Amino acid sequence: MGGSRIPVAIGMVVVLAVVAFLVWGPKPAPPAAAVLTAEGKAYLSNLALSDVNMQAADSMAKVSLLEITGKITNTGPRAVEQVQVTCLFHEPNLQIIQRERVTVVGSRMGVLEPGGTKAFRLNFDTVPENWNQTMPDLVIAEIKFH
Repeated sequence: MGGSRIPVAIGMVVVLAVVAFLVWGPKPAPPAAAVLTAEGKAYLSNLALSDVNMQAADSMAKVSLLEITGKITNTGPRAVEQVQVTCLFHEPNLQIIQRERVTVVGSRMGVLEPGGTKAFRLNFDTVPENWNQTMPDLVIAEIKFH
């Protein structure tokens, strides 16, 4: 009877050690912050967001869901592999209360060729309660060329 307690105790110690490691162990390094390079800044005037619309809804789980759809057009001479925008949400006094970095052109959508237009859809499920319910500012934060 006493011998069966030892394997259970060892098992519990192992489980506790694994949980402790997952909770307090080393964390992966955060991804490098996107930077709009000088080359990207010079190309900004060649990228245009259009037909941008916002739709908000409450889910059955009482979570506010926000969807922003639109199009991005590349009027410049270079193919673009990735475009990230920062969505700036404001409170009623226009103070920024949340920043969300999202991809509008990326590997899932394919390259945005010169003269091309691609549709994008951005979904947010963590919008602050004190958000002013207006379209967040969409600021291009990173451009990677093909």
